[in-house]
Amino acid sequence: MLIELDFPAVLADWPMLLRGVAWTLGLTVVGTVLGLLLGTACAWVRARNLGDRPAALRLAVASYVELMRNTPFIVQLFFLFFGLPALGVKLSPEVASVLAMVINLGAYSAEIIRAGLEATPKGQIEAAHSLALTPSQTFRRVVLPPALRKVWPAMVSQIIIVMLGSAVCGQISTPELSYAANLIQSRNFRAFEAFIVATALYLGLSILARRLLNWLGQRFLFGH
Repeated sequence: MLIELDFPAVLADWPMLLRGVAWTLGLTVVGTVLGLLLGTACAWVRARNLGDRPAALRLAVASYVELMRNTPFIVQLFFLFFGLPALGVKLSPEVASVLAMVINLGAYSAEIIRAGLEATPKGQIEAAHSLALTPSQTFRRVVLPPALRKVWPAMVSQIIIVMLGSAVCGQISTPELSYAANLIQSRNFRAFEAFIVATALYLGLSILARRLLNWLGQRFLFGH
């Protein structure tokens, strides 16, 4: 059985596809920046070689990390969008999507960054203290940069996973790329072509994002 492909029928809706790509990138950028900040804070709390933290705080962070890392992203998304209204908290699809990506990446990045922090030699931290650096200065200038350098490849991979995971945000009508592809195929019944195009776009976004993040890491985080 021969199938007549009609990609022009899909590409004719290029403004919708472009809007979907823009939303996917926007969700990824915001989710990455806020998720890494959250993950760094959580890693600082959990790192054993950076001093003791209040037990209640460590327990709360550990519970958050384990909960997010052991439940599906789509369940977290649906809880925020469909579950919270039962408590009187109603979020828009876009806000729910960003929040889900932030808390998901925050949990995974916390463990990735913690591995880098705990690999920091104790003597390096003691040397910073001997120079009268405050704990905050020691963390930001002495501990965090080399820790990020060690774990950056794993972090980049996790960011790409979160970007691809944003495809499920279309299930709550966030107008990202998969939502655009599904809307196009519902209009022209060209599902095969629509999702082939979406697949190609996701592949291109992943390759470009990985190269950009690797370049940003070398250029701005590691100084070479």
